[in-house]
Amino acid sequence: MTQHDHAGWTHGHVFLGHSHERAEARARIVTVLTAAFMVVEIVTGLLFGSMALLADGVHMATHVGALGLAAAAYWLARRHAHDTRFSFGSGKFGDLAAFASAIVLGLLSLGVAFESVRRFMEPVQVRYGEALFVAVIGLLVNIASAAILHDPHEHGHDHQDHNLRAAYLHVLADAVTSVLAIVALASGLIFGIRWADPLVGVVGAVVIASWAYGLTRDSALVLLDAEDDPAMARDIKALVETELGGKVFDLHLWRLGPGHHGLIVSVAGNHGDGERLKQALSARYPSLSHITVELAVCDDCAAQ
Repeated sequence: MTQHDHAGWTHGHVFLGHSHERAEARARIVTVLTAAFMVVEIVTGLLFGSMALLADGVHMATHVGALGLAAAAYWLARRHAHDTRFSFGSGKFGDLAAFASAIVLGLLSLGVAFESVRRFMEPVQVRYGEALFVAVIGLLVNIASAAILHDPHEHGHDHQDHNLRAAYLHVLADAVTSVLAIVALASGLIFGIRWADPLVGVVGAVVIASWAYGLTRDSALVLLDAEDDPAMARDIKALVETELGGKVFDLHLWRLGPGHHGLIVSVAGNHGDGERLKQALSARYPSLSHITVELAVCDDCAAQ
């Protein structure tokens, strides 16, 4: 076999998203921005006695942790992109960071819920005017963070960066919590409804827990190499069996990183040309970045 023949059999394993560096930079900017105001919210929540403001600050603290992990994951994925120890590349660093931050987030939601319930039973004096001003500023910070993280170029299931998407959704959840805090503090300031503040703390805890559950589930499925796109897997099977004259006996499709899938497929048929299968699959599905074809040649398998 010549050196030219070998070239078609070797390939790289860099499965990072097409906007990896831009996403990394945005994650760093939002981490610094949110961390600065997180300190303001927690300190003023304690000073002014507002559970809604404190819950929003704690929620923002978990958001800072998640964004910090996201930024670190982008850096680690880029640093180890060519490291041969990672058999299918370093594209899952973001999902690992998302899973870790989701676990911490879930635990913190329990703490917020506990403190909110305690405030129902043991009310404290809240300085509503000052706390309301800080909550409004917090909402503006969340809106600015969401604008920085939003990427109009990200489209479709295949090209979604789960790491950045999780951070973006978390900012939106933070904004919702800020709105609830503003409503609660305004209710206390204008109508004297003191129980609205701890109630919003409970609602905020539920929002945090819900977000943590969804992120834990989604990131865990990627880390466990679950089938990423059942519809795509069915389409691949149909392509092989109806257009390429083969019979699929085994097929594994999983996510390698944003915009990248891995495929292992066992095919029997009378064509005997695995390279033709790989070329046809790559042409039809650009996100298939790593294709392995196990081929068995027989005359009647395709008809079974």
